[in-house]
Amino acid sequence: MKASRWTTVLGLLLLWPRLSMAAELDGGQLSILWGVPFAGILLSIALLPLLTPWFWHHHFGKVIAAWALAFLLPFAVIYGPRVASVSFVHALLAEYIPFIFLLTALYTVAGGIFIRGYLHGSPLLNTAILGIGTVLASVMGTTGASMLMIRPLITANDNRVHNAHTVVFFIFLVSNASGSLTPLGDPPLFLGFLKGVDFFWTVGHIFPETLFLVCSLLGIFYLLDCWYYTREGVTPTDPTPDTQRIGFDGAVNFWLLAAIVALVLLSGFWKSGLVMHVMGTEVGLPGLVRDVGLIAVTLISLRLTAAKVHEDNQFSWGPMQEVAKLFAGIFLTIIPVITMLKAGTEGPFGAIVAAVTRPDGSANPAMYFWATGALSSFLDNAPTYLVFFNTAGGDPKVLMTTLAPTLAAISAGAVFMGANSYIGNAPNLMVKAVAEGRGVKMPGFFGYMAWSGGVLIPLFVIMTFIWFK
Repeated sequence: MKASRWTTVLGLLLLWPRLSMAAELDGGQLSILWGVPFAGILLSIALLPLLTPWFWHHHFGKVIAAWALAFLLPFAVIYGPRVASVSFVHALLAEYIPFIFLLTALYTVAGGIFIRGYLHGSPLLNTAILGIGTVLASVMGTTGASMLMIRPLITANDNRVHNAHTVVFFIFLVSNASGSLTPLGDPPLFLGFLKGVDFFWTVGHIFPETLFLVCSLLGIFYLLDCWYYTREGVTPTDPTPDTQRIGFDGAVNFWLLAAIVALVLLSGFWKSGLVMHVMGTEVGLPGLVRDVGLIAVTLISLRLTAAKVHEDNQFSWGPMQEVAKLFAGIFLTIIPVITMLKAGTEGPFGAIVAAVTRPDGSANPAMYFWATGALSSFLDNAPTYLVFFNTAGGDPKVLMTTLAPTLAAISAGAVFMGANSYIGNAPNLMVKAVAEGRGVKMPGFFGYMAWSGGVLIPLFVIMTFIWFK
């Protein structure tokens, strides 16, 4: 009897990959109520820091876990443990772990570089810092550029009376808009690269839109910062007086940043037939090598970076831990939302999918821009990009040629409008956490959206009439 039982268990384990691959959800059959836990996380992030800041600061991880369980446990009961576990493992291995490994490596390496020197936040210097970060983001990613440049910006402005607006515009520019030119810049474009979009296609097709947005934001920021600087000046004593000589400490981390870029590129260009199936989720050798390499880069950076550099940077794991916990809940509870979107016009969100198509059946670039952007403002912009990439046909050769305006609209909407809220793109939350840890009084969830609504939305409207008609 015991031998028979073990034979049955062994047989199930051997068959598990096949069973798992069959456990796919039909988004057209899901109720929109499955999106409630995801909406609950968004509302918690938006409201609890305002209503109960002490409770949120000390217990936000428990709140996120509660919403995650509010989805996972009923889902397992209704659809079975097998479907629930397959969905959980796929979100973990295919999305969350690679995402967190990359963010952790970039956060650690950028946090090991200290920019020292005479940095005091005049409008011209602040604009220059934003401009440099903007250029760097398409080379080293929005996360890497954000973590490298946010600390010098905060240090330069720590004797300013009002400095939150500098961080808000930093999020607009460095954490989002500037990542639109290469697949290295932002995760949605990297996913497009993996799907077959040429590496330089994006820079060739949305460079004018990017240039308009970046120049407009830099101009608006400079005028606004001049107004603040003239009216309010600076505090009498600089809390962090700097040395005169500009330079870098921890410069070895620049080589490690190059290693991160190489690992990401390698995983895109390297094609290998060696694939493992873990409960139905494919784990390819290139991705595995990339993730192991990112872990190695993180550990090497921690080993080689002097403690003084981390001390000068006020480096801590708090922002990374916060992002890891928040996005663990987001990646889990977003499972049914993305599945319902993938169901197209037959799913609960069919009206959204139908809205991007003209009456004659052709694609509407303007609607693709706003639909992709609206969802990217509150959902993770990488899967949102894939949803509309597939909605537009999913053939990279067609999308890069015949439907080039549509792919440009999808790319621009996913990258640019990730700046509309704190949760639109992972670097947004990381920058916010770093700034608050350094004493900057950042606006709350809706306060930030008031900034983005007043500054970004009018620019997006202008872009629509010029490029996405």
